[in-house]
Amino acid sequence: MVPHEASSEHSEGSSHLLDSTFGSRYGQSSLPKYSLPETETPKEVAYQIISDELMLDGNPRLNLASFVTTWMEPECDKLILSALNKNYIDMDEYPITTEFQDRCVNMIARLFNAPVEDGKQAIGAGTVGSSEAIMLAGLAFKRKWQNERKAAGLPYDKPNLVTGANVQVCWEKFARYFEVELRDVKLREDYYIMDPAKAVELCDENTICVCAILGSTYNGEFEDVKTLNDLLDKKNKEKGWNIPIHVDAASGGFIAPFLYPDLVWDFRLPLVKSINVSGHKYGLVYAGIGWVIWRSKDDLPEELVFHVNYLGADQPTFTLNFSKGAYQVIAQYYQLIRLGFEGYKNIMENCAANAKALAQAIVDTGRFKLLSKEVGVPVVAFSLKDRSEHDEFEIADGLRRYGWTVPAYTMAPDAEKVSLLRVVVREDFSRSLGERLVTDLKRVLQTLDGQPSKLIQAVTAAVQEKHPELAHKGAVTAGDVKKSAAFDEGIRNHVHRKKHSGHKKHALAKTNGVC
Repeated sequence: MVPHEASSEHSEGSSHLLDSTFGSRYGQSSLPKYSLPETETPKEVAYQIISDELMLDGNPRLNLASFVTTWMEPECDKLILSALNKNYIDMDEYPITTEFQDRCVNMIARLFNAPVEDGKQAIGAGTVGSSEAIMLAGLAFKRKWQNERKAAGLPYDKPNLVTGANVQVCWEKFARYFEVELRDVKLREDYYIMDPAKAVELCDENTICVCAILGSTYNGEFEDVKTLNDLLDKKNKEKGWNIPIHVDAASGGFIAPFLYPDLVWDFRLPLVKSINVSGHKYGLVYAGIGWVIWRSKDDLPEELVFHVNYLGADQPTFTLNFSKGAYQVIAQYYQLIRLGFEGYKNIMENCAANAKALAQAIVDTGRFKLLSKEVGVPVVAFSLKDRSEHDEFEIADGLRRYGWTVPAYTMAPDAEKVSLLRVVVREDFSRSLGERLVTDLKRVLQTLDGQPSKLIQAVTAAVQEKHPELAHKGAVTAGDVKKSAAFDEGIRNHVHRKKHSGHKKHALAKTNGVC
């Protein structure tokens, strides 16, 4: 009997190892949300229950809000997995990874026509996306401006920078975090990028730089960097200033060199001193890698650079972050040597062709007008011709029912009256997926056409809540409520609330899928 009892005890103590995941006690337990659990969870169970909850996330491939890469070749995935445990910052331990970063900087700098001698190292750094790159570039401009002002015995406590109102939110973060006044050129209807002439008008002796965007997050349009350079150069000469240009090429930096080689926007323009680009967008690498390139060593103040010595060589570093994964740098180097100029050109041409086909199909519905341009990032931005019954936000909600994430948002000041939808055409967005999207878009429109307008629905619900006597005979339709005097009151209140909530909607647009 003793052996039998021992066996029984062992069975009770290890039963959780034998039960199926969904037959164990863990199937009746909620995942911890606030406190560390007291006991361990078997690895198979932890994997299963977390995987189950992640099923409710959207499909990254159908997330058309994001510019960020969602597919890479299996060979690169293997390289990434093998490097997950490497810390990029440990240059002594991982000198080859550091060498890969330097090679990437060299290739990207020359792609942007930086004046670098053959065989010489370009000036730049790998960053955590374009946000860090912009912070670093902005700091370099601020410090250089301060140094020049100090040397001249002039005040240096009120720096400002000039951008369009359509800049990505990271520019606003830079201005707030590093105490720089942000002067933004307002947009206007049918002109959704920074006006170069108005940007120059906002400049003064305290302007550390003017930022031009190569690929607006709102509609993918390129700003006119050459005209800005010419106007600013003239202003500098008139006033004795030395205001430079930074190009935020987060989205367009890996587009323009391959699709529009004759477009002059980069270091070919003398006032362009630095450029940032997102490797994780059209650089075709998973999220987490950006690049900042300076025209020359003179444009990066030496006091901002830290130096480390590995394998007998000096390695300058300029970053805000410290520890970060090395795999993004490795993945970027893989893409650069795997694709080369020809490979990138082929992919960007495919993206542009698919964007053009999608744009035409959307226009052919007869319901929309395009806000994106032929020259720019492969983005299709479009708005309803008639918003009297339904709006773009309802269409975005409807597309989610088919699995698509297509953002709806309002334009930046002073074009907030314009609301739009935007589809980012990435490498993995095929012509077939585009056709499926248009099919589902038509279904959403058909469904909305059979419903009362959003305004009628909202006011009807509000009136029924405030005047329950209207529903004393049972269910009341929107048509019934429209005949009541209370409906007129509800309309006025709804319009008043909508008018005073416009600023909030714009604030959300800066962060809600417009990155």
